[in-house]
Amino acid sequence: MEKVFASIITIGDELLIGQVIDTNSAWIAQELNKAGILVKNRVSVGDVREDIWNALETERKKASIVLITGGLGPTADDITKPLLCEYFGGKMIMDEATLAHVTDIFERILKRPMIERNRKQAEVPDVCTVLKNERGTAPGMLFEKEGVIFVSMPGVPHEMKWIMKAHVIPLIEKRFSTGFIRHQTLLTAGIGESFLAEMIQDIETALPSHIKLAYLPNYGMVRLRLSGTGLDAAQLEKDIAIYFQQLLQRTEKYLVTDSDIPMELVVGKLLKERNQTVTTAESCTGGYIAHLITKHDGSSAYYKGSIVSYANEIKERLLSVPHEILATKGAVSEETVKVMAETARTAMNTDYAVAVSGIMGPRGGTDQKPVGMVWVAVSSSGKTITELFQFRFDRSRNIELTSINALNLLRKMILGHV
Repeated sequence: MEKVFASIITIGDELLIGQVIDTNSAWIAQELNKAGILVKNRVSVGDVREDIWNALETERKKASIVLITGGLGPTADDITKPLLCEYFGGKMIMDEATLAHVTDIFERILKRPMIERNRKQAEVPDVCTVLKNERGTAPGMLFEKEGVIFVSMPGVPHEMKWIMKAHVIPLIEKRFSTGFIRHQTLLTAGIGESFLAEMIQDIETALPSHIKLAYLPNYGMVRLRLSGTGLDAAQLEKDIAIYFQQLLQRTEKYLVTDSDIPMELVVGKLLKERNQTVTTAESCTGGYIAHLITKHDGSSAYYKGSIVSYANEIKERLLSVPHEILATKGAVSEETVKVMAETARTAMNTDYAVAVSGIMGPRGGTDQKPVGMVWVAVSSSGKTITELFQFRFDRSRNIELTSINALNLLRKMILGHV
């Protein structure tokens, strides 16, 4: 099996200062992995000629494929195209097919006149193969140098993805015999990474050389991912399945799901299978649990809605939390979240309700109720359960941890594990 390495270069000052998060390289890496390509390096550089040039020189020595995104727009800071023209020893020419495409976008679709700056989008180095961009005006460009393939694509994510799927991946699959890469992932909760490693040490030791095990801790939970490489896809999947079944059996007590899906989808699948529904009553998370659930297509089948009761008067007025409880026990208390969950479930007429109230920080904590203290309640028609959590991170991380652990408590109630 041929091992093929790729490097990814993302260009833009906005990436370096954090104004824009680089999601392009992560997505590209995932797609390359599916095609059997190993990512050697991911590099971000600013809109500086010398830095881009040096990145090209460095990465071509490490990889057979160099994928570049960004710097192809019509403004003065978009310097990638003229730099590539010089790097590959070409001259700029007008690509008539691209010009017709850009003209059609401006005159027919946008109903705006073409100006010279827009026309320049159709200029390309004469040493490249033009890759048509059906989603925008800047075309992709394919170059080759000393056996290395270079592809330059726009930084706009949906344009880059189109060019990758329509042009780059088919080219890679045709050019290289990369074999296959397959993954299987399970998610555990309630056990730390080191204890988990001890539990499955013999399985990990017995893995053949073409299968690797990765530990991926996050949100206080741990994913276990088996990754294998081989020339025969069917045989590879059988090989991985043998060890994956062993992992499933060994981790059964802590298993959340045997698929690589987020917690909110695990819960959603359980509810959908049972034709059941849930609502949320959120204080400290400010609607984040509702966001996690509803960002997935089809969530309306099992999610009714939310009451974001950030202020105490809303807890009293809409969720019927007695003033006496708030005055004596406080908003962050077991008594408060129990009432929040039970009232929300009744009001929304759902099978379950999840309620959370806590102190996310950085201010608001006391000796008795420190930052990161959270009460969670899950209610059904038969019972209401509560759990106290103590997180220790910043505000955003505490909100994320609260949401995921609240959903996990709901999962356990649905399954009858609590």
